[in-house]
Amino acid sequence: MRIAVAADELVGVAELVVDELRKRGHEPVLHGALNPEERADWAWASEKAARAVAEGQADQGIVCCWTGTGASIAANKVAGIRAALCADAETARGARRWNDANVLALSLRLTSAPLLTEILDGWFTSDPSDDPADQANITHVDEIA
Repeated sequence: MRIAVAADELVGVAELVVDELRKRGHEPVLHGALNPEERADWAWASEKAARAVAEGQADQGIVCCWTGTGASIAANKVAGIRAALCADAETARGARRWNDANVLALSLRLTSAPLLTEILDGWFTSDPSDDPADQANITHVDEIA
């Protein structure tokens, strides 16, 4: 799977995310501080990753900044993106299952290496729900202007 990855600085688990994705057989597409040819600021980097997902250049995305909040806000501004800020594996599972989240947002400050592994496990082992009520919620979110 192609995963667009953005970070606004090379601290915390920023580079570990890329390594972990490669270990899992994914192809990271690098943005922000992870790509020396791009602007590193969180708003620009997260937008780049989110647009890659929205335009089909990547299957999913992971965006990171100090708290993860700014990265998730910027990603969610892109039409078709449902970014979820996840601080644990259960939240990541729920974001994929009930929200059909296609971009994972992470805090570079709070996410440790072991926690990153757990969050990615939760994210990648969960599929979107086929329950009609869950699907109706996702459709409604997409319609909110």
